[in-house]
Amino acid sequence: MRIVPLLLGAALLVTGCAQKSGGRTRTAASPNPVPTSAARETTVRGTSTISGVIAPYENVAITSSLSEPADKVNVLQGDYVHAGQVLAVLDTADLVAELAQAKGVLDTDTKTAESDDAKVTQSRYTATLNIGTGNDEVKSSRAALAQAKQALVNDQRNLVRDRQLVAEGYIAQQAVDQQVTTVISDEAAIRTAQANLQTAITNQAVNGTPDRGLQEATVASAIADAAAARAGIEQARGQIQQDEVQIQKATVVSPVDGVITNRNLNPGEYPGSRTIFTIQELDKVYADLNASSEDTFAIPAGAGVSLSVSGAGAQQFSGKVVAVLGQVTPGSTNFTVQVVLQNPGRKLQAGLPVSATISLPPVHGVGIPTTAFLDDTHTSVMIAEDQLVDVVAKTVAVKELGTDGTTSIVSGLKPGQAVIANGQLGLADGQSIAQM
Repeated sequence: MRIVPLLLGAALLVTGCAQKSGGRTRTAASPNPVPTSAARETTVRGTSTISGVIAPYENVAITSSLSEPADKVNVLQGDYVHAGQVLAVLDTADLVAELAQAKGVLDTDTKTAESDDAKVTQSRYTATLNIGTGNDEVKSSRAALAQAKQALVNDQRNLVRDRQLVAEGYIAQQAVDQQVTTVISDEAAIRTAQANLQTAITNQAVNGTPDRGLQEATVASAIADAAAARAGIEQARGQIQQDEVQIQKATVVSPVDGVITNRNLNPGEYPGSRTIFTIQELDKVYADLNASSEDTFAIPAGAGVSLSVSGAGAQQFSGKVVAVLGQVTPGSTNFTVQVVLQNPGRKLQAGLPVSATISLPPVHGVGIPTTAFLDDTHTSVMIAEDQLVDVVAKTVAVKELGTDGTTSIVSGLKPGQAVIANGQLGLADGQSIAQM
């Protein structure tokens, strides 16, 4: 017996008896109608639920580089502190003494530097004077030598004249003898002038110029002394600055607002290299959520998050995704989605387990009931295909692009196709069906 189904829109009504249409007949359909849904353009806004733990927004471990004992410790474990609040004060007696000594050295070195700077100025003036005097002595000695030579020439001429006059009987021999003595004296004067010139030239060479020689060396020595004094000043200043910084470090302050979760220092104890305070900033916190590689693609930074804590009743906490971090362990497929949220009353403590529902970006496309998938892979559905003489179930491969848990957006289907709404009916591919 064959029947003819009557199609109305997306629903197919199948009768239980044989009907004819255009001379064709169809085989009787299943007596149990199969629910179908037309694929349609729609938008879904899905969520992802993953778990994790609360972590402090900042976890600050405070140590001290000083080897001074504690004078005072002002906080207890569990205290809430503010940024800049004094947590402890270390003994600074030896540092204060070092600072006073360094200031004394600075005062002494400053006075020495001032004296040495004055000596530099004096040595420069002296060098200029000595170089000028030496040059003048050379000029004067050259002039004296020239004058002595000229005197000798004149007196030698006079001696020749006097000898001629003696021979002619005009003057006495005594006058000639006196002139001879004068010439001899002139010759001695020339030798003295030559010696003086040589001495002046030697002194001029030794004095040198402002760029070389004795006077330059004298100035350079004075400059070196002044530079050494200034270096002493800088060293003293550096020591003062270091001592002041050390004294400042002796007052241990909190760098953040937070809760003292560890106090490891008592009055009289030396800080050593250990952590003396641990402070957790909890006015806002992180939720570090355990994510899969699939989550890293689906969850964007900035997505809204709703968190719940076991034991907190119906109370919800809101935040947003700030980062999707890399592998927790190298080589693993575990990732971390980091959420930041405000923590009024600091109810969320580090280590609390949380469950987070993350709002995913909207996905637009062809939508079908999520119940239509044939298995958990969400890669295939069945459609009701009209083959004129019959309506049969046909398997179609799809890809899920997004879901809100009720409707899924898929590729592989066209709008208007009749999708079997329940993929768990166990229908065989090609099986005749009756639609609801």
